[in-house]
Amino acid sequence: MVHPQILASIVIIGLIGNVCRAFPYPGLESFSHIGLDRQGQEIDYKDYPKYDFSYGVNDPHTGDIKNQHEERDGDFVKGSYSLHEADGTVRIVDYTADKFNGFNAKVYKSGVAKRPFGKSLYHH
Repeated sequence: MVHPQILASIVIIGLIGNVCRAFPYPGLESFSHIGLDRQGQEIDYKDYPKYDFSYGVNDPHTGDIKNQHEERDGDFVKGSYSLHEADGTVRIVDYTADKFNGFNAKVYKSGVAKRPFGKSLYHH
């Protein structure tokens, strides 16, 4: 036989679940409502995608120095990013992407690689 306290706990949890379903949290909807606005009309998600953004990080304490720029116009995306490598060089990547040619990148390096100072790991 089930202990009365366990049975009471199960009943209370079930009742709480029914109350929560009756008063849904704003913004949470079931998947059956995706694509419909509040009046039952379908929402068109085929807006023309267009954006342009840039960002950069310059933290000399950690050596994290990088930049990125990207822009999109419809199905065409182009951008570039650069970052300072541990060897002192700078890697620069220019890229484009579209539905006909896919993703294409050109990678460049500038500067001269420097050997880090410190003890050698190999002893002969």
